[in-house]
Amino acid sequence: MDKLRFISFASGSSGNCFFVGNATQGILIDAGIGIRTMKKRLKEIGLEFSDILGVFITHDHFDHIKSVKPLVDKLLIPIYGTKETLSSIAQLQQLGSQFIAGQKIISKEEPVSIGDWKITAFEVSHDGTDNVGYSVEYKGHTFTLATDLGYVCENSARYISDADYLVLEANYDEEMLANGPYPYMLQERIRSNTGHLSNSDAGRFLADNYSDKLKYIYLCHLSHSNNLPELAYCTVSELLADKGIIAGKDVELVTLERTSPSKLYVFE
Repeated sequence: MDKLRFISFASGSSGNCFFVGNATQGILIDAGIGIRTMKKRLKEIGLEFSDILGVFITHDHFDHIKSVKPLVDKLLIPIYGTKETLSSIAQLQQLGSQFIAGQKIISKEEPVSIGDWKITAFEVSHDGTDNVGYSVEYKGHTFTLATDLGYVCENSARYISDADYLVLEANYDEEMLANGPYPYMLQERIRSNTGHLSNSDAGRFLADNYSDKLKYIYLCHLSHSNNLPELAYCTVSELLADKGIIAGKDVELVTLERTSPSKLYVFE
């Protein structure tokens, strides 16, 4: 019952939401899907909103915060984020005094304890307001999520490299982006140091910083227009193989769906 569990409810530009917890309770990272969908996904794994101890927000882009308002107004679930991120969300979603009173301000590199979980926010490089990733420690396991980042900065690298289970962005294939429908300025924004991580960027970092403590890699936030799950998987697995790291043997490699839930992972 108390084993660490993970499921992605959705991961992409149309919405992001992840559950990390055990069989009876846990946290959500981001709230970028509809509230009814969120309720349905929780029910599918035997949970309700009352089992959610808090929602940890990575940044203030809409695909990560869509349902913050109903979570606060109707369900009274605590929202955790940096001061700058929460202030921006309050303005963007016109949240009132209830949100201000109930918000949980956290600081980067300062762990927050909730039940048996210790959650630490860390810096990532993106063009939202004060973006963070999260490291979740639970009963000897370390689960880390880093999405929406233009490159892996030094602070991010420390936490990513320490993970037993890692969710890491692999947003686009460089060739698909260059030859796709996006205008040049948007392509440049995506490629920039405050944009998104490409398949190759993710693969090179993972290959260069691999540790045998890493058991699972989940590739997240794949672009609908500029990526394919099989392309992300092949690119990353080939770059790992170049360093002698075999996906499926040395580490499990999974691509997360944009709009569909993943399977529920229960870690031993």
